[in-house]
Amino acid sequence: MKTPRLAAVLLACLATASLFLAACGKRETRVSQGNKDQILHFGNGGEPSDLDPQTIQGVPEHNIMRALFEGLVMADPKDLSPRPGVAEKWEVSPDGKVYTFYIRNNAQWSNGEDITAKDFLYAYERILNPKLAAVYASNLFLMQGAEEYNKGLIKDFAQVGVKEVAAKRLQITLKAPAPYFLKLLKHYTWFPVPVKVIDKHGKRYDRGNRWTRPENIVGNGPFILKEWKTNDRIVVSKNDKYWDATQVQLKEIHFYPIESNEAEERAFRAGQLHVTNTVPTTKIDTYKEKTTLLRLDPYYGTYFYRINIDPARNKNKALLDPRVRRALSMAIDREALVKNVTRAGQLAAFSFVPPGPADYKSKDRLTFDPEGARKLLAEAGHAGGKGMPTIPILINTDESHKAVAEAIQQMWKRELGVAAEITNQEWRVFLQTQNTLNYTIARYGWIADYADPHSFLEIFRTGNGNNNTGYSSPEFDQLMEQSLNAGATPARLDALQKAESVLLRDLPVIPIYFYTRNYLISGSVRGWTANLLDDHVYKYVSLDPNAGPDQFPAGQ
Repeated sequence: MKTPRLAAVLLACLATASLFLAACGKRETRVSQGNKDQILHFGNGGEPSDLDPQTIQGVPEHNIMRALFEGLVMADPKDLSPRPGVAEKWEVSPDGKVYTFYIRNNAQWSNGEDITAKDFLYAYERILNPKLAAVYASNLFLMQGAEEYNKGLIKDFAQVGVKEVAAKRLQITLKAPAPYFLKLLKHYTWFPVPVKVIDKHGKRYDRGNRWTRPENIVGNGPFILKEWKTNDRIVVSKNDKYWDATQVQLKEIHFYPIESNEAEERAFRAGQLHVTNTVPTTKIDTYKEKTTLLRLDPYYGTYFYRINIDPARNKNKALLDPRVRRALSMAIDREALVKNVTRAGQLAAFSFVPPGPADYKSKDRLTFDPEGARKLLAEAGHAGGKGMPTIPILINTDESHKAVAEAIQQMWKRELGVAAEITNQEWRVFLQTQNTLNYTIARYGWIADYADPHSFLEIFRTGNGNNNTGYSSPEFDQLMEQSLNAGATPARLDALQKAESVLLRDLPVIPIYFYTRNYLISGSVRGWTANLLDDHVYKYVSLDPNAGPDQFPAGQ
């Protein structure tokens, strides 16, 4: 290998410095300096669509939310069990339907104002108000009257099952016992928001309200927003008004929206990131064999392809036939895909709900059956792919999504004679495209909002803000409602299993694989505990100022 001339080396360093501040020679790196200053540098995948916890919906946004806000309950960083957050304690009625939360006396907003029960009332009214059109409003439908208020069936919010008992005491009444309710409360849809601040900077129910800008925002989490440079970085700094501020050791977290996993891995090797969002599939084996920097953690999530089955919005009418959708699913060799393409310990997904907690096991399974797929396609009038228009596969910008799409593209062509083309969009546009059903087939991933199978199936109920397929099944909806009314009984899981069977019969989505959480992490990071939801509590994270430099594989 030839050694490049010195001038070329200097030009290369200058060309990358604006993006990664890459170091030439022995210059201090972000990581080494961050270790001394307790500043964590985090690769966050994509530019967040917003920082309003009541309108966002993605993982990049969630990573930032848990720094800026906190709900009544937080998750234990190891086993995800409910632990006190803004509420120091709670009581549950004997019938399991009424929860009373005692808000901490020292719980404050970052502007120094006390957090009270009214803050939660205002927040829940805002997210449920149909004017906001919150994608995640359905997360609150466990509350008595919440769904009816969201759908305009009742107009008086006082009829919703949440009330102020005292200034620091909040009571929530559920329409039926829900064994996962406390786990659900750690999701950002249940966080308080500063409605007075929101009103000051725009209309309460308008998206894009300027209250989330650094100069305006008020939060209640361990950090407060300091800087937001679009497509560059988001900086949060320690919030001294946080009730548990003495526990917080990090002074800042810097989130970088690096969509290219190849570029992100280069930044990690250059000492510019402590933690990456993912790892290029081509580098996984090398990192696994030669370093201790790679993490392959369990992850309660499913990677799948959404199919637009709304007759008014999908121009590819063939996909409205469930036989065609099943044929496409049966032509995908999932085992080969996770072995040869993703290569990070993922499991082939022959159901939608992954293996996990709650003693849940899917009753029905999809299959890899190319011959059966060809017969189904022929029955639908498309033998050998005849009459099938080219299928656009939409992905967000990421090399790993492209690799999966290319593999599936080849399988459909080889096994069925069906052509596909791949298009990509940056994260914010990608979300909007799916929310408006302006696609044919799109890749997506669903990570459980709480550790229960209900989190995976609830999104396919008619009208759910995360459905985004046009799917509507009265049979499925009825089974999901049965699961809600069954409480903590075997009948709940039975209803969920039957609902999943209906979903796998109708196939508005094609499950591809069950996730693992694969990423790179510096040896200086402490308190970054693996759990099923990749839900890291930043106040328990710190950086070792005495850690030596990370050792990277040679020749990378």
